[in-house]
Amino acid sequence: MKNSMNSSAQQPMIVKYVETLHTGIQSQTLSRYAIGYILRGTMYVYDGDKRRKFTRGDIFYLGIGHHYIEHFPENGQPFEQILIYYTPSDLQRILLHLNITYGLNISNSHSCENCNNRMHVVMPAWNTVRNFFSNINNYLREEDFHHDETAENIKMTELIYLIASHEDCCIKSKLLSNVDAAKENFEQIVYDHIFKDISIEELSRLTNRSLTSFKKEFRRHFQMPPHKWYIRQRLMHSRLLLISTSKSVSEIGNECTFPNTSHFIKLFKKEYQMTPATYRNRHLHNLAAPQESREEAVPVREAL
Repeated sequence: MKNSMNSSAQQPMIVKYVETLHTGIQSQTLSRYAIGYILRGTMYVYDGDKRRKFTRGDIFYLGIGHHYIEHFPENGQPFEQILIYYTPSDLQRILLHLNITYGLNISNSHSCENCNNRMHVVMPAWNTVRNFFSNINNYLREEDFHHDETAENIKMTELIYLIASHEDCCIKSKLLSNVDAAKENFEQIVYDHIFKDISIEELSRLTNRSLTSFKKEFRRHFQMPPHKWYIRQRLMHSRLLLISTSKSVSEIGNECTFPNTSHFIKLFKKEYQMTPATYRNRHLHNLAAPQESREEAVPVREAL
């Protein structure tokens, strides 16, 4: 069992995570896509000035890149979740197998504001999926399962079947959108350079595209120009550091790749209508308690 969600090609496909204490908002980076399930406790995923609530019995999707997440144990019991990681090649292989071997024809016409252009979606799991993850939880108690790639692949195939054969929904839509390996490579390069001092011209070369083609594809993936998107991502991370660390404003600005402190403060104030120091002080005095709604706005004066 692990307490970090960072993934790499060396890690297993199926992992259970357990957290016994509430550790605040954490920045997690995924290098593979993930389908997860909450066994116990509550998880919040922050997206700008909103946070999405994930609770026991929810199935969820997390895309490649940075996520800001907070876990809450439940009634003295640890927070527990299972994540199943996959790449487009994994997905292509399994979908092809299901089609050739079992004649599974897959279609998807789902589209909604809940999942369009989002890096995460969540919904209550249906019965077969709840039973699937219950069985996975039992398997993970066996040490041999952790070293059995065949068993992991069989379970991954089963999950893909349960989702792909289900009626159209947000989880199915997100899963099937991950078949494109070229899209994964483009997004991975973009996310890998959020906190690096690199020009748009250099990024376009890394993705093997002309500058014009890169900007056009970037807008298609992220709905805004590259420079604006990178600034916003760095400012979002700076907010996390302001409320979860004791680092100085200048240290945070430097860590988030801003050229100098004054420039960082100017951009932060333009985006959030207050300075970093004011934001930190307001958060310390107005910590927001978790609420019951699935999604809620989180005002700047309270939290991320």
